[in-house]
Amino acid sequence: MKVEARLFELLTAFFFLAGVIYTLCTAFTSRGVEWVGVVGMFFSAGLTLIAGTYFRFVSRRVEIRPEDYEEAEIEDGAGELGFFSPHSWWPILIAASAAMFAVGFATGNIWFCIFCAACIMGSAAGMVFEYHVGPEKH
Repeated sequence: MKVEARLFELLTAFFFLAGVIYTLCTAFTSRGVEWVGVVGMFFSAGLTLIAGTYFRFVSRRVEIRPEDYEEAEIEDGAGELGFFSPHSWWPILIAASAAMFAVGFATGNIWFCIFCAACIMGSAAGMVFEYHVGPEKH
């Protein structure tokens, strides 16, 4: 995780520096500062700072991974990487709900957007709790 933390910290420095330079370069034009680009640069810097800080904190709590060990071999990373549900329908329902929300938003149909937002939240909850089994089931 230290590699990812360093990557996002370097991106934070880049976006912050690019934002400062962009602000100064657009400030000396006849139209003045171009605020959309400036805000976008600084928000990108903030987002990468959040991700880099998260990875830095997580890297202190987890054991060293083969990716963080410079002399690791490829086979050191072999094994199970996690759990994937190949038969789950919840991602398709989330995507369909999000697509319908986008259509409703584009057409200005606010009531349809509210219904689709509820569908997005319900299908996201269904995906999160798909394998949740209460203590009475054990």
